[in-house]
Amino acid sequence: MKKSFQVGRPQNHGCDSDFADHVLDRSIVFPDKHVGDAESFERKEQSWSITSQIPSDLTIQVQGITFYVHKYPLVSRSGYMGRLDLQPLNSNFTYDLKLDNFPGGSETFEIILKFCYGHPVDLNPTNVAPLRCASEFLEMTEELEEGNLVSKTEAFLTFVVLSSWRDSIMVLKSCESLSPWAENLQIVRRCSDSIAWKTVRENSTTGELINDEGWWFNDVSTLRIDHFVRIITTIRAKGLKPETVGACIMHYAKKWLPGMDVESEVQRGYGYGKNELQLSILSGRWQEGSVGQNKEQRMVIESLVSILPPQREAVSCKFLLRMLKMAMVYSATPALVLELEKRVGMVLEDANVNDLLIPIYRNGDEEHLMNRPPEECTMHNVDVVQRIIEYFLMHEQLKQQQHKCGKLDISKILDGYLAEIARDPNLSISKFQVLVEALPENARACHDGLYRAIDTYLKTHPSLTEHDRRRLCKAMDCEKLSLDACMHAAQNDRLPLRTVVQVLFSEQVKMREAIQEKDTMPRGAENFSEQESIWTSTKKEIKTIKAELEKVKMKMAEMQRDYSELQQEYEKLSNKQRSLSSLSSGWKRIKNSALFNGKTECNENGEVQQRHNPGDCRVSCRRRISMS
Repeated sequence: MKKSFQVGRPQNHGCDSDFADHVLDRSIVFPDKHVGDAESFERKEQSWSITSQIPSDLTIQVQGITFYVHKYPLVSRSGYMGRLDLQPLNSNFTYDLKLDNFPGGSETFEIILKFCYGHPVDLNPTNVAPLRCASEFLEMTEELEEGNLVSKTEAFLTFVVLSSWRDSIMVLKSCESLSPWAENLQIVRRCSDSIAWKTVRENSTTGELINDEGWWFNDVSTLRIDHFVRIITTIRAKGLKPETVGACIMHYAKKWLPGMDVESEVQRGYGYGKNELQLSILSGRWQEGSVGQNKEQRMVIESLVSILPPQREAVSCKFLLRMLKMAMVYSATPALVLELEKRVGMVLEDANVNDLLIPIYRNGDEEHLMNRPPEECTMHNVDVVQRIIEYFLMHEQLKQQQHKCGKLDISKILDGYLAEIARDPNLSISKFQVLVEALPENARACHDGLYRAIDTYLKTHPSLTEHDRRRLCKAMDCEKLSLDACMHAAQNDRLPLRTVVQVLFSEQVKMREAIQEKDTMPRGAENFSEQESIWTSTKKEIKTIKAELEKVKMKMAEMQRDYSELQQEYEKLSNKQRSLSSLSSGWKRIKNSALFNGKTECNENGEVQQRHNPGDCRVSCRRRISMS
C-alpha cells in the first residue's frame, strides 16, 4: 500500500535527508468523487472509452489515441475546454477535437480524464510534472472548482518534491519531454536550485567528497545536458570547490561521451602504426554518424566546456586534451577549440606524449586523400600543439611579470613528442623545425632528447638536402649532449660534417673534464678500492672512445684527401678550359689580322712593317731569343 499525504496539511518534515530517502515510496491519493459518472474505463490499441449509461458525445485525439468521452466532466474543470466552440459532427451531437503537442502525451491525458470523472489521482515524482504542465494547458484552476488539478500538483511539487534530493532528480528527468512548459512554470529552475542547495550543504558539512563522489555525481549525470548545466551553474554560484565541480563535469563527460573512453583505450599503445590507424578509423565512424547524433554530441562538448571552472586545478590536463580531440572530431566551434587550447597551455607540464599526439581527423574518401600533396597527409595535427606551446610560454611570461614562480619544465615532453612525430614521412621540415625551435635556448638542460628526435627525422627523411640537415642540426647544442650521445653522434653518418666536428670537439672537452675529475678524487682508505674500480672502468671507456675518435679522424682525413684531390682535378679542368678558350680567341685575332692577309713584312731587326704593295708580299721573320 502506498502512504497517503494530505496536500493541505503537510507533515512537519523539513528538508532532512532521512526524510528524502523515503520519498520514492510516497504518493498522494485524492479521495473519490463523482465515481458514479463512469462505471469503468476500457483501453484498446488506439482508443480509450468509458462504460457508462450515458453515451459519449466528445471525441478527442491525443498522440494517435482516440478518447471517447463526455463533454460536461471536462468543461466543468477545464477552462480551455469551456472556451472551445465545439460544433456537433452529426445529428447525435457528437463533437470532435484534436489536441496537438499536449504536455505529457496520451498517458497524462488519461489520468486527467479519470480525475475529471471523479476517480482518485495518484501523484508521484514521475507524473507530477507532466500533470502540472497538462493542467496548465487545460486551465484547470481553482476558479472552476476548488481543489482542481493545478493546485493539487503545485502543492505536491512544493511540499514533497522540493524537500527530497531524489524526487527532484526524478522530476527533472520527467521534464526533459515537457519543453517549454516545464521551464515556463519554473519547475526546472526550482528543482535545480533545490539540488544545488542540498549539494553545497552536504559538501560544506563533510568538507570532502563522499563515497568516491557517487552520492550525487551519478544522479546528476543521468540528467539531460541543459538541466545538468543549470545545476552546475547554480552550484558554482553558491561557492562549491572548483575541484569538486570539475570532478562532476569529468564524470558526466565520461558517461555521455563514450568516445573518450574508447580513445583512451586506443592510446594506451598509441604510436605511429596500427593503433593510430585504429583511431583514425574510429574517428571516421564518428564522422559518419547521424546528423542528429553528431549535433547532440557537439552540444554536450560545448556545454561542458562553457561551465568549466577557470581555476587550473579544476580538471586534469588529460581530460582537457581528450575534450579537445572530441571537439575536433565533432567540428565544434573554433572559439571553443581555441579556449581548450589555452586551457591546455596553462597545465601543459602535466601532459604526457600520448595525450599530445592529436591525429588529423579527415572527412573524405580515400581517393580524394590520395590526390593531396604529402604535406597535407600528415598523421598528427602539429599546428594545434604549436599553439598550445605558445600559450604555455605566454602564460609563463605573464607569471614572471607578476613575480610568481614560473615553471618551464616541458622540454622532456616536447622532445618526446618530436621523436614521435618525426616518424611521419609526410611531415615537412618547416613544421618540424618550428617545434624544435619553439622553446627558449635555456629551456633544455640536456639536448639528448632533442638529438634523438632530430636523428629520427633524418632517418625517416633520407632525401633531405645538406642545407636542410645543417639548418635542422643548428638547433642542437653539442655542449649539452651527454657522453653517450656524443659517442653515438660521432659515428652518425646522417649528421652534417660540421655537426660531427662540433660533436668531436665537445666529446674531447668532456673526456678532459672526466680526467680532471679523476685527478681531484679523494683517495680515502675507506673508499679507495671503490674509486679505483670506477677509475679502471672510466679508463676503459676513455680508451674505447679514443679508439673511436681515431677511426673518425682517419675517416675525416680520408674524406679531406678525397676532397683535395677533387678540388685539384677541378682546378686542372678549369685551367685547361681557360687555355682552350684563350687559344681559340687568339686564333681568331690572327686570322683577322693584316699579317694573315699579307699586308705586313719584317725588317732585318725583326720588326713588322706594313707594305705599300700588298700584292708583292714576302715575309721574312727572324726571331731573336736572348737568354740570360
